[in-house]
Amino acid sequence: MNAPLANPRRHIPDGMHFTEWRARDGWPLRSFSWPQPGAARGSLLFLTGRGDFIEKYLEVLIHWHRAGWTIAGFDWRGQGGSGRMLADPLICHQSDFDILVADLAGFVDHWIAETTGPHVIVAHSMGAHLTLRMLAERPQGIDAAVLNSAMIGIRVKGVPPWLVGALVRSAVAVGLSDRRISRRDIGDVGGRMTSCPDRRADKMWWKATRPELASGVPSWSWVRAAFASIARLTDTALGQIRTPILLTAARADPIVDVGAIEHAARVLPYAELTIIEGGGHEILREVDARRLPLLARIDEFLDRIA
Repeated sequence: MNAPLANPRRHIPDGMHFTEWRARDGWPLRSFSWPQPGAARGSLLFLTGRGDFIEKYLEVLIHWHRAGWTIAGFDWRGQGGSGRMLADPLICHQSDFDILVADLAGFVDHWIAETTGPHVIVAHSMGAHLTLRMLAERPQGIDAAVLNSAMIGIRVKGVPPWLVGALVRSAVAVGLSDRRISRRDIGDVGGRMTSCPDRRADKMWWKATRPELASGVPSWSWVRAAFASIARLTDTALGQIRTPILLTAARADPIVDVGAIEHAARVLPYAELTIIEGGGHEILREVDARRLPLLARIDEFLDRIA
């Protein structure tokens, strides 16, 4: 019997396969599949957030694979192992989120055709936002969704939303669309992403070991596109979604607007809400004292689906 790995968060699990999946316009997206060796309880599509790559979430993928799910996912256009948008690969750039919604819808079509149900989506931040966009605009036969730290609103500490919007419009107007909004990546300063030093170290290890997966700060165009896409998630749009959804967030999330998540939970017809105390934006990568109870809550929700 093989000895257990010292840190499974830094090793691709046996049976997880990576491949290139082409979007409808031919754009290369790095995808992965991790089937069950026997009968699966269902299929789970995992979607990351802005600037993420699949390897950051190996720990939770291992958890759900052990629970019997066949797992799949992909790196979003412009980040991770997928084709980049700019010559500088460290700038997260998008001009319009509609293309990301189209990528997701196309992949879901392919995924549902190739896997057994029930089909569930578990998504983080931007991935959660894009899942809501897809479910509102063209339902895909998704049986349930778990949306963690959903980007339904963006929080900028000390800056009111109207001023953020004005700054973005001004930057785009003077030709800074493809420029980074900051000279340094402030995402993980002060534990903004996770309060767990070991999991922060895992991310840096992957970036050092596989630098081609790394991303940095967003462009002004990305921020403009994000705000425009968030505006599409009106109460009317959310009210049309009939998929059972579990929304989760950290009370003091410094990245997304938790008040907007709470409002969405009231508007969505079949939504449940779990708010945890403490922690950063990446609640699936938090310290075990926060992460494990959250995983138990997610598993309880999924157990009702499959």
